[in-house]
Amino acid sequence: MAKAVVIVESPTKVRTINKILGSNYKVLSSMGHLIDLPKSTLGVDIEDSFRPKLIVVRSKQKILTKLKKDSKSAKEIYIATDPDREGEAIGWNLAEYIGDGKKVYRVSFQEITRDAVKKAFENLREFDEKKVEAQIARRVLDRIVGYKISPLLWRKVGSRLSAGRVQSVALRIIVEREQEINAFIPKEYWQIAADLKKDGYDEIVEASLEKVDGEKIELNNEQEATAVVDYLKEQEFVVTGISEREVKRKPSPPLITSTMQQEAFNKLKFNSNKTMMIAQQLYEGVDVGGGETVGLITYMRTDSVNLSAESIEKVRNHIQNKYGEKYLPEKPNKYKSKKSAQEAHEAIRPTDLALTPEIVAKYVEKDQYKLYELIYNKFVSCQMVPAVYEYKKMEIAAGKYQFGASGSTLKFDGYLAVDREAREEEKKIDFSHFSKDDKLNVEEIKPTQHFTKPPPRYSDASLVKALEEDGIGRPSTYASIISTLVLRNYVLRDRGYLKPTELGIMICELLVEYFAKIMDVGFTAEMEEKLDLIEEGKLGYPELLEKFYGNFKEELDHAEESIVKTQNFIDRDCPECGKKLVIKWGRRGKFISCSGFPDCKHAEPFTAGVKCPEEGCDGELVQRRSRRGSFYGCTNYPKCTYVTRELPKKEGEQSAESSSGDE
Repeated sequence: MAKAVVIVESPTKVRTINKILGSNYKVLSSMGHLIDLPKSTLGVDIEDSFRPKLIVVRSKQKILTKLKKDSKSAKEIYIATDPDREGEAIGWNLAEYIGDGKKVYRVSFQEITRDAVKKAFENLREFDEKKVEAQIARRVLDRIVGYKISPLLWRKVGSRLSAGRVQSVALRIIVEREQEINAFIPKEYWQIAADLKKDGYDEIVEASLEKVDGEKIELNNEQEATAVVDYLKEQEFVVTGISEREVKRKPSPPLITSTMQQEAFNKLKFNSNKTMMIAQQLYEGVDVGGGETVGLITYMRTDSVNLSAESIEKVRNHIQNKYGEKYLPEKPNKYKSKKSAQEAHEAIRPTDLALTPEIVAKYVEKDQYKLYELIYNKFVSCQMVPAVYEYKKMEIAAGKYQFGASGSTLKFDGYLAVDREAREEEKKIDFSHFSKDDKLNVEEIKPTQHFTKPPPRYSDASLVKALEEDGIGRPSTYASIISTLVLRNYVLRDRGYLKPTELGIMICELLVEYFAKIMDVGFTAEMEEKLDLIEEGKLGYPELLEKFYGNFKEELDHAEESIVKTQNFIDRDCPECGKKLVIKWGRRGKFISCSGFPDCKHAEPFTAGVKCPEEGCDGELVQRRSRRGSFYGCTNYPKCTYVTRELPKKEGEQSAESSSGDE
């Protein structure tokens, strides 16, 4: 009897699903996209309703041939690609190539576990053509923007440069933040605190100046602060009130793609790419002993905080059994997804609560364990009762000025029993021996000078948060947006923060000037919403593309006519042919080339104009990149291995770090 064929994307899934389905099925891997737009041409027939010209990817032809061969005798083919738009499109295209004359079924599941996979095969469905159409629309939009603007950049700026519909807007966000940092002027301000004691007690209470005559106070310089201090020295400090209140802190929702990336960066120092790579491994399956391979988490590309009724029931039982009745809310906690979320998806959660992080630790790598523990604990804590803090405050008057001293104590940990890292720093203060109208002795009045700080550069986490809030991109795109910007050398990772390069700033400014629509955050978010409407069947694919392309073509034609290519000559001749040398731009940034290119192919790195400080070395420093960020190295490498994160300072010059805005 011929085996039924099941097609998934990755070899890891093959191993996991093979063990679940057994010998009656042959599970094969497509290794991702096999059918796509061609690399060498636009691949979109603009005149024919923007019809994509899909072809078999050249490097994947052998894989497709093998899939056809292995499926030849099968009467039934099950397409089990990922449950999102991209997975739907991958499966749809495969079915057209290898499903001729056979029964083709679509199978989808949110988790790769025995129960979930078996249930999916009992509930087969048709392909969602609207979901496929929405994915193709996105692919075509991105292709048109990339393949129309990139050649313009080659001709007007430099070779091998490129632009993308969503990535370019993300670049704008990063560049504008850098401009804010550079334009920032620190503003001086002063704060005043007083150390106070009550007669008969040794405890010192530090109170902060908050108001003057009941209004918020601002001290802008030392003279103002000194005047206040001189006034306070003559005043009597009197307790005017003591208050207590309970504050409940609710748990945060279960993780979705964006919040997982943010939490993983903030707590584990994983960049977005690393987070998604590890999450993929946890989703596709890990050997947990005894030859049992199981997916440890649900699908990790999701923007929905929904949880299945079954998973809620299981986690409530887990909470009651492990933590007790007082940690379990009367009803399940419910969370609301944003408007554009795909409600059919679930939040990211562990597939089996019995597989605790402690148990799983034996079977996974260190980083896999860290991310799994984060996902596991966030899921459990999201269905627990709030934590309860007690806040106390003592208000103190000194003439016309008002001071305040406050503290907090955790009365009941609630969900913090699991999500310990979310605990606030407690400041316990015993106000029990203080009463209203008590007079306090002044031990010291402490004025301190401060300066406002520029906004910080974006990290992977804060950029993902900004993209999500602005409605730019979708769960499957966040990590690739950032990695693409880094790969193109438009952005560097500098100590965990995203810093635009000179090339990135130049490209961004050019695109903003000539492609206002494409670079507009609101317009990009609107396009995402329209792609969602296509999936919902409320908007036609050609209709969206036609309206978009009309405006885009106008901007493209204007840019073609208006942008003038400039030649940045330097005062030096080519050592090979004698023609003038010129500064050019490429994907790695600036470099020096012969103006006679392509007849003369002389090229050399663009140095920073600083001699290598290594004794006896005649090289210059040039900016280079590594996985840890940018650095400067000697042009005589490997003979000279001198490296530095920052150029040696010239006399009177400030360190670049002093204005980085990273704090």
